[in-house]
Amino acid sequence: MKNIQQKWNQVSLVKQIIIGLIIGILLAVIIPEAAKPVAILGTLFVGALKAIAPVLVLVLVMSAIAQHKSGHKTNMKSIIGLYLLGTFLAGLIAVIVSFIFPVSLSLADGAEDITPPSGVTEVLKTLLLNVVDNPVNAIVNANYIGILAWAIVLGLALRNAADTTKTLISNFSDAVSKMVAWVIKFAPLGIMGLVIESITTNGLESLLSYGKLLAVLIGCMVFVALVVNPIIVFAAIRQNPYPLVFKCLKESGITAFFTRSSASNIPVNMRLCEDLGLDKDSYSVSIPLGATINMAGAAVTISVLTLAAVHTLGIQVDLPTAILLSVVAAICACGASGVAGGSLLLIPLACSLFGIPADIAMQVVGVGFVIGVLQDSFETSLNSSTDVLFTAAAEYKEWRKEGKQISIHKA
Repeated sequence: MKNIQQKWNQVSLVKQIIIGLIIGILLAVIIPEAAKPVAILGTLFVGALKAIAPVLVLVLVMSAIAQHKSGHKTNMKSIIGLYLLGTFLAGLIAVIVSFIFPVSLSLADGAEDITPPSGVTEVLKTLLLNVVDNPVNAIVNANYIGILAWAIVLGLALRNAADTTKTLISNFSDAVSKMVAWVIKFAPLGIMGLVIESITTNGLESLLSYGKLLAVLIGCMVFVALVVNPIIVFAAIRQNPYPLVFKCLKESGITAFFTRSSASNIPVNMRLCEDLGLDKDSYSVSIPLGATINMAGAAVTISVLTLAAVHTLGIQVDLPTAILLSVVAAICACGASGVAGGSLLLIPLACSLFGIPADIAMQVVGVGFVIGVLQDSFETSLNSSTDVLFTAAAEYKEWRKEGKQISIHKA
């Protein structure tokens, strides 16, 4: 038994996850009823990640800022610029593809009990209120905007603290990171449980009637992940971007696909950044921030579903309005984490650009919930993997300027 455990530990985490994925699919297909109890492993895994992630973000960001040495670059301006550019281009690509392959929907009620935000002002207001949320309340409710704000303020306040205090904070940060590593070791079992739950509970039959819509949505996200993002990264590092792109998709995108939560994937992304040799002062801030504002997948979802409603109603759209939709989708996507329900609830806001009534827009949201099993998985996978991708690209850009060797293949 000990030999088996040693051999298992020698296998990379990604390969372990793939093994868990395959076992989960086989169990769900061959013995679905007997496999259902095993699904609790997925619930426990996601629950553990969600529990530790808020504390990890608070401690890491606070520690990074408190320990920061004057004159040490953190690349945050470049990273935020890449986040915003990537989100806008994702929305623009979704608009273009929606015009080339227009989708019409068979609308049906499905989201009557949900109240969407009334405008961009309300989205921004919610974000601002989240910034000043009670820190304990922010941690309990996983309000990452509030957690980030308090972590930054506490970190700045501790910049002039005694070295012993900074050492204590650093040790606590290392301890929480160690706890995260323990949780991640159970990722193969967690993914196996999530796959079993997804297949035995949801199935794929309900998605067949929305095949074209899903094809456009997923096609846009794949295009952004494999074409748009690599172009952005190449412009930054002037090297073949695909080894880095595929590493991020493999080690971050796979777990995000099944957890369907950027926040839950923060510990995974932190570990990947460490493996890539990135500066902890940068990624300890940029990864939690990316889980909040780097929302290319959400921009795609908002744009595609909004234009599907437009095409369904036969509304004519001119080029300036289409570009405006890309901008609104990017802004809404950045604010998605501050609104209960995520990107789907921001669709009515985008629909209002075209004068689409709220009752019709909410039916489109209902369609979004139907296809959410796949839509949300691909969306989260794109969002989360891009957090690491752009963080690495910004740092590698600085390495290139300083003449350092960028070994993406080894990374």
